Amino acid sequence: MAGQRFFGRGAGRRAASLAAAGLLLAVGCARPAPDTTARDIGRTLDARAAAVLRHDEAGYLAALDPKAGRLRETDRREFENLADVPLSSWEYRLGQVRRSGHRATAQAELRYRIDGYDKAPVTEDRTLELAERNGRWYVTADRAVRDRTQQLWQQGDVDVVRGAHSLVLGVGQDRARLGEIAAAADRAVPAVSAAWGEAWAGRVVVLVPASLDGMGRLLGAPAAGYRGIAAVTTGETGAGAQTPADRVIVNPEAYEVLGPAGRHTVLTHETAHVATRAHTSKATPMWLSEGFADWAAYRSTGTAAAEAAPELQRAVRQGKVPDGLPVDADFRFGGSADALGHAYEGGWLACELIAERWGEDRLRAFYRAVGDAEQRAGAEGKALHDVLGTTTEEFTAAWRGFLRERLG
Repeated sequence: MAGQRFFGRGAGRRAASLAAAGLLLAVGCARPAPDTTARDIGRTLDARAAAVLRHDEAGYLAALDPKAGRLRETDRREFENLADVPLSSWEYRLGQVRRSGHRATAQAELRYRIDGYDKAPVTEDRTLELAERNGRWYVTADRAVRDRTQQLWQQGDVDVVRGAHSLVLGVGQDRARLGEIAAAADRAVPAVSAAWGEAWAGRVVVLVPASLDGMGRLLGAPAAGYRGIAAVTTGETGAGAQTPADRVIVNPEAYEVLGPAGRHTVLTHETAHVATRAHTSKATPMWLSEGFADWAAYRSTGTAAAEAAPELQRAVRQGKVPDGLPVDADFRFGGSADALGHAYEGGWLACELIAERWGEDRLRAFYRAVGDAEQRAGAEGKALHDVLGTTTEEFTAAWRGFLRERLG
């Protein structure tokens, strides 16, 4: 009996041990269910992007919450506005996703390319809000991270006019006017190619909103700062082939009052920024980037210095010759019109001086040398020494003398 009792207790302990081991094994093998939120949201956005490229309105709207009536109506209009834009790609790159129950907020980068024009995509950071219904994620809100920023198709139906070297996208504009802008851009491209002397894409995309306010919304900035500015170029500097695609944005109100010569100058200037973008960096001073663009625009027009630099001529004739080259702050929009005129005209005449005294090839080499520098500090002085064989002090003195000679 004693043996039996002993045996019984031992079997019980072994059984308990085996049960405990099994429990530990079960606990050890258990894994939390994987969170597939980001993957599932990515599928929703991928389907939405594919629908854009195949012009599938139903597929595009299928990504939206069925209960979000206002959003669905807004996106339906935007989809229709986008219909004629020739896209070669459209995608969302998903970033951080924060989930709370059946709701989520996601950061995403919208990336798209215009067919035949963009080597790199246009990018825009967006914030998406989503809701999960029956195991599927739907978009409930979609907004730009930068306040007030819009894409052109968010402003109205986009008309498309193709030129030989240009693509003009306009909202609220007469097609004949868009055709005139395309023709002016077509003349600007070869003029810039001749001035830059280096291979570039040789084509340009021009956006023409309905108004100055529309221009401001495309730029995500107060429109008042661009009053009187006929056009600007968007784009990031210094990233080479990875640089997001440039866009020339026309202010229709300021552009309208220009004559043919002025329109040619404006579009050639902006196109020069597109051509030189790969060699323009944070090391490039604005007197050089803006001055070179003006030099490219005036290069073959025979425009006299007094005609192209009236504000600076007035100052020089009053004995107010600038002490030094314009600094970046002088090019700020929204400030004094006289100061802005002095800055642009001074930069142009600095580039004109280099082209005349050292030659056009040296001007181009100087531009590339400055832009290819790794940092701003010392870049200009090193390029002046290495490319032009002069110093900052000597060049500034020569420039001041040049102003007196040409404008006095």
